[in-house]
Amino acid sequence: MELFKVNGKWNGKHLARHVIMPIAGGAIVGWLANRRSQETYKKLEKPSFSPPPAVFPIVWPLLYGTMGLARYRVGEKSLQKKNQEAQQPTYNVQLGLNYLWSFLFFKWNLRGTALVEMMVLLGAIMLNVYQFYEQDRTAGTLLLPYLGWVCFAMALNYGVWSLNKA
Repeated sequence: MELFKVNGKWNGKHLARHVIMPIAGGAIVGWLANRRSQETYKKLEKPSFSPPPAVFPIVWPLLYGTMGLARYRVGEKSLQKKNQEAQQPTYNVQLGLNYLWSFLFFKWNLRGTALVEMMVLLGAIMLNVYQFYEQDRTAGTLLLPYLGWVCFAMALNYGVWSLNKA
């Protein structure tokens, strides 16, 4: 499993921590933001390209896992260079924005605000992809499905917002 090795080494503890944290955070945020909101969401008009609800709990843990794997790879590179793991503020900001979006869109029904926030999120993800790619090409590449999904989610957010403005 070369994907889990950085410069020929792998650290199981760090790998588990970096992969589990965004998945667990996403699960907690999903539970908090989405409980009691699914009935409201079902009643909204959605664009024709809206996937079935069962897709989301499959896609998001996979994306969070690859985000964590990318973060692990960059962290291990910095550890090997400096004996200290570098902070990744852009990663933390985009992850926080990702979590915030669920509250804006589902819990607080601020779909227009969620759309604007998602534009900022998209910029943060693009910067994060660039920074990770500069440090570790595999890490940057691992974030591309996440970037693509957020572009799709932004189109979906726009569609739901525009169809349900009134």
